Amino acid sequence: MSETTGASYASAGVDIEAGDRAVELMKEWVKKTQRPEVLGGLGGFAGLFDASALKRYERPLLASATDGVGTKVDIARQMGVYDTIGHDLVAMVMDDIVVCGAEPLFMTDYICVGKVHPERVAAIVKGIAEGCVLAGCALVGGETAEHPGLLGADDFDVAGAGTGVVEYDRLLGADRIRTGDAVIAMASSGLHSNGYSLVRHVVFDRAGMTLDQRVEELGRTLGEELLEPTKIYSLDCLALTRTTDVHAFSHITGGGLAANLARVIPDELHATVDRSTWAPGAIFDLVGKAGQVERLELEKTLNMGVGMMAVVPAESVDVALATLADRGVEAWVAGEITERGAHTTGAELVGDYAK
Repeated sequence: MSETTGASYASAGVDIEAGDRAVELMKEWVKKTQRPEVLGGLGGFAGLFDASALKRYERPLLASATDGVGTKVDIARQMGVYDTIGHDLVAMVMDDIVVCGAEPLFMTDYICVGKVHPERVAAIVKGIAEGCVLAGCALVGGETAEHPGLLGADDFDVAGAGTGVVEYDRLLGADRIRTGDAVIAMASSGLHSNGYSLVRHVVFDRAGMTLDQRVEELGRTLGEELLEPTKIYSLDCLALTRTTDVHAFSHITGGGLAANLARVIPDELHATVDRSTWAPGAIFDLVGKAGQVERLELEKTLNMGVGMMAVVPAESVDVALATLADRGVEAWVAGEITERGAHTTGAELVGDYAK
């Protein structure tokens, strides 16, 4: 009579010991993100944040956001580089939160893999932790899930959620914007984390390029360019709120510059952004030419070299630009706020890009 072995979680493809090993490896990185308000350590069922820290606010508003990094994770998988994608995740979440003027407080992450490779998961968390330090928030917990049969052994995805706080009377947004305000653009570090489905289709399927291919216009390989981490603007934006009278921020993500800027423009006003005030990086030109992508389609999909925008009073421009320059942020006046008039949209791009 033949002996049979009973089914187990391991035989179904889930390795609990590997998951425990991953947790041990990531602890040192999570510890680097801790703020004084964080209680307990990694491994509990919930992350704890001491809300008594909010007593200094007269009317604290909690701001929350959640996001992922889309198909950029496939670039990381193909390149075998896992310690930068976390920067992208933090940027996508915390730079949404700071738009309303909120200080980032804490974040949690969710990492889904086909098979737990402890060092790989720890590298992803390392990137998230480093991103949290750059955003000034704590990483208070997360989840690593193994989904054998649904994802390949090397496949993964990441998502996160964050919380911030802003004083009620310091809340930024459309109601603060006035005619004559200036629109300041802050340079992106590249594609950031949006539009990768279009980019991958263009460079791989249409142009036949490879990740290890060196591209002279980029000054590095295609893979290095595509994996460039998203810039995290959270602390830069908060610095602006301390030095000048910021009226609004706009995080330039999916949908492009005009659509995202329009989200913070009141119904009766209009934002005009002059393309001639900057030259998009070489990657944007490469995607456009390689895929014969029309300019308007590029602008609806990619950030075109601008990752964050600030709307400030005209008299605050010099201080705002000086503040950003002191922090190493490339920024410039890109447009202005006028009456809506016959315009049907809240924001538009005019002119041609600088060469």
